[in-house]
Amino acid sequence: MPPRPTGDYSSIPADPTGWAGDLVGLSVGFRRNNIGKVCTPNAGADVARNRALWTMVNEQFTDEDAHRAWAAEELTWGLFGVPERDLGVLGDVRGLDVVELGCGTAYLSAQLARRGARLVGLDLTPAQLATARRCQDRFGLVFPLIEANAEHVPLTSASFDLVVSEYGASVWCDPERWVAEAARVLRPGGRLVFLTNSVLATLCVPEEEGVAQDHLLRSQRSLYRVEWPGGGVEFHPSHGDWVRVLGTNGFVVQALHELYAPADAATHRYYGIATAEWASRWPVEDLWVARLASGVMAPGCAPSGR
Repeated sequence: MPPRPTGDYSSIPADPTGWAGDLVGLSVGFRRNNIGKVCTPNAGADVARNRALWTMVNEQFTDEDAHRAWAAEELTWGLFGVPERDLGVLGDVRGLDVVELGCGTAYLSAQLARRGARLVGLDLTPAQLATARRCQDRFGLVFPLIEANAEHVPLTSASFDLVVSEYGASVWCDPERWVAEAARVLRPGGRLVFLTNSVLATLCVPEEEGVAQDHLLRSQRSLYRVEWPGGGVEFHPSHGDWVRVLGTNGFVVQALHELYAPADAATHRYYGIATAEWASRWPVEDLWVARLASGVMAPGCAPSGR
């Protein structure tokens, strides 16, 4: 993604009056650094393991890469930067209330805020949020950041028009839980847009380490919850499982885009999932678009933090 000079974003909607604070369903004190820390139920060892992993990744890569990602001229998706203008999954976001689940350094949130949306970014790793806050200061673009687990979202029900996740909750949280939370915080007719590894790529990645190969290496039945040796815990449902989870929570699938690397793409210098050559032949990512049916509330999904 090409760099973008720091501009004047003073007209971008932020949260000067505590708009997002009013949406928080728990007693949250937003700190002076704009990061509200929320005490959520202990989700067990998976959360601690993933937080430790992303603290390390932040030190090794995302903290350094954040300025480039925030300065990007164009909104793109995935490892190989597929342009949103070619996909059109987001549409016009001006005036929409949007929450990003698993925002990391919040570069996607920043792109949406520049387009006129009102953003809340949520992530469970303090180091990632600290990087995001530094970028907010550098670019003059401020929106609320909340430290919390996307399986227990501390925001009130029916408060958002759009939920997004790019390699956030869509990979690192249990779909049965985070999709239910997405449905809960959305208004009727609201949309969910999320990107994750393709099922095929995950089937072709070695169990120990290495990039996707040109043959199957895993059983699909073993992919729903994957523990990586020396790494984190990820979730890779089949397409059938995704359709089931989304439908159970009141979503109607509108599109599934299978993303390939563009012809001029280079292999990512840090994330070892697939080479550009592999991703030019087979889909490396799945980009889902779903809409919450009007008048539907996800079953058993009471607001968090009561």
